[in-house]
Amino acid sequence: MFGDGCTETLKKHTQDCDASILLDSGSDGTSELQSGSNGGIRRLDWMDDVKQRLEAACPATVSCADIIAMAARDAVALNGGPDIALRLGRLDGFEASASEASSSLPPATISVSAMLSLFGDMGMDVAESVAILGAHTMGVAHCSNFANRLYPVRDPNMGLLFANTLRARCPPNFPSNAFAALDTTNLRFDNVYFQNVLNGRGLLTIDSEIGLDPRTTGIVQNFA
Repeated sequence: MFGDGCTETLKKHTQDCDASILLDSGSDGTSELQSGSNGGIRRLDWMDDVKQRLEAACPATVSCADIIAMAARDAVALNGGPDIALRLGRLDGFEASASEASSSLPPATISVSAMLSLFGDMGMDVAESVAILGAHTMGVAHCSNFANRLYPVRDPNMGLLFANTLRARCPPNFPSNAFAALDTTNLRFDNVYFQNVLNGRGLLTIDSEIGLDPRTTGIVQNFA
């Protein structure tokens, strides 16, 4: 069921960090990559390449889940962020579902209340929930994820200059692959995302709202 390799140390569900994103399909015949919420994920073949090399050196020892976690750690460090200490020992899963992935990942238009409830159910407090949105410090978002803030009328929480810049990248008939940067230093792991949020330059609905909601504003200010 895995594309090219990650088959070791399996467990029976896809509720945790268990590398289920690498599965070609689960028992319902769908994969997590089929979820629209995972549409921006690329180059998972790199994980299989690392797994194959590790299997050649030390068979059945390092899980795909740990490989993904370590790759994320290294990506953060290489792009200017901290070198995060990781505890290893994650187990790989063999169950995947597009619908479960969609229900577990917050949409761009989620409200602060719904976001806090979603992450709260995963054991995260308010500060941790805001912190995880800081992942928007890197990368891009497709226009379809923030077009609701541009059309038919501009979101009043979005400055006119920022909105016009985005409209230039995402005209009303934008192609499906059109995108904009998630923050103004989207190739660096830094705290500029939180500074942008406070300056009215949060790209997604939830980015904007965490800077305005009294439950989260102070945390955003602290991170900024």
